Amino acid sequence: MAILKHIAIKNMDYGEAQRYLLFQHDEHTKKPILDENGELIPRKEYYIDGINCDPFSFDFECKELNAQYHKNQNFDEIKSHHYILSFDPKDTEDHGLTGEKAQQLGLEYAQKNFPGHQALVCTHTDGNNESGNIHVHIVINSLRKYDVEHQTSMERPCDARAGYKHHLTPTYLIYLKRSLMDICHREHLHQVDLLSPAEKKITDREYRAKHTGQKKLDALNKEMLSKGIAPRKTVFQTQKEYLRTAIEYAAASSCNIEEFQATLLKNYQIILKVSRGRFSYLHPERSKFITGRALGSHYTEDYLLSIWEKRKEPQMQSHTGSELFTPHSASTVTEEKETPDFCFIKSDLRLVIDLQQRVKAQNNPVYARKVKLSNLQQMAKTIAYVQERGYSTEEDLMTALTTSQSETANCRKNLRSTQQELKRINEQIHYTGQYLANKSVYREFLHAKNKKQFRQEHLSEITLYETARNFLKQHSENKTLLSMKLLKSEREKLLSIKNMQRQEYQKRKQYEKELQTVCKNVEMILHGKSDFEKNSEKDIPPR
Repeated sequence: MAILKHIAIKNMDYGEAQRYLLFQHDEHTKKPILDENGELIPRKEYYIDGINCDPFSFDFECKELNAQYHKNQNFDEIKSHHYILSFDPKDTEDHGLTGEKAQQLGLEYAQKNFPGHQALVCTHTDGNNESGNIHVHIVINSLRKYDVEHQTSMERPCDARAGYKHHLTPTYLIYLKRSLMDICHREHLHQVDLLSPAEKKITDREYRAKHTGQKKLDALNKEMLSKGIAPRKTVFQTQKEYLRTAIEYAAASSCNIEEFQATLLKNYQIILKVSRGRFSYLHPERSKFITGRALGSHYTEDYLLSIWEKRKEPQMQSHTGSELFTPHSASTVTEEKETPDFCFIKSDLRLVIDLQQRVKAQNNPVYARKVKLSNLQQMAKTIAYVQERGYSTEEDLMTALTTSQSETANCRKNLRSTQQELKRINEQIHYTGQYLANKSVYREFLHAKNKKQFRQEHLSEITLYETARNFLKQHSENKTLLSMKLLKSEREKLLSIKNMQRQEYQKRKQYEKELQTVCKNVEMILHGKSDFEKNSEKDIPPR
């Protein structure tokens, strides 16, 4: 697949681009590779041409043009634009793409889309990291040298006149991508839709971070192996890659936003934020959210919501229907068993009324008849409830109730723990602010000649400072003062976790209450009285 990459360059040394195209450079540091004598090493294979300039005097001609029009003289101006057309490695074998042919396509592309500009067109056949993909570099001077005919793709009249700079807008970038796609389709080369958002949006920065991280990890693992220690991690994963993997598994085992949000937090410690209908994700080691759009089109709210909507249809028709995410169907069943509260839909079940305990029913036949009809309805609903959920015996039902009570207790325990941690963070924020607010006064106190008089005059400020300092010393593990920004970020995380835990606790509590109602109704249906009423009768002393 051919892709288009653009780099805006503010370096006033145009010769730097020439040296990069002609000589070998380290792909990560971008520094030239030198031989034993300290000389630059030419690239093994390259093809270079110049448009409106000589390719080997490109730097001098660009500087002369800039001086003529008094442009590109400030350090913050864009001096040149670097476009890279990268072709699929399969094009070499499948479609006979060669360096010479790619160079001709690059010249055609540059002459069509950057008319009137001084340009260097250079084709490399080695590819990044020896990947073997042929790619074309097009470096143009941002200042146009000659007047050209106005084209429909130009947005301003001055875009066709000499002495004006190249104007790259999002609209024009779309035009450039479409132009590359047209060339690839014409030459029958591999190509993807560059105009549609990428399913996985991997930027150049993330790509290089992964390669650098993997290189460091390999060196560390090699050192550990030499010491006889087996490394636990062999593949480096960027933060965005971790988010993508977690989102894929969580989306496969969820049916709605609530389940998705809970799974991300419980299994991956990722916080999901929904703002204006957009999904943003917080990595456990970050303090700033990453939007779903930055991860790719398959991690945005629109795509995930559409997946969940499609999954509801086969689930309503049959529990054995095919899953949309077949590779994770096993994990889906596991999540449903582990977290029944999130799939819980509250029913309208009520307790069956014991007529013998109702004095009003004994005295009023109409009311008694109404209660009997209501009891029949509740009994029918109870039997349907038991059958739908597959409870075959009373022991199964009581086991489900016991399990639900235990899970509710655990949720309550986790919620209280988070509340305590939130209270501790709030105290730290309070005393940190108090410490910083009075720090300057205390510093003056330390340098005062008459400390006794100064203390009397600023007793409240000094007392507040010392109180805050003593508190922070007692509650700091490393005896270091945490920044207010870090503390507030931690508080935001805890607040989000607390809200989710409260929702989970409320749902589990409702589920437990519903199971208690079912157990009492079943006991009433089978034995005429519930265990609660039996226990109450045992407590009544005989007359």
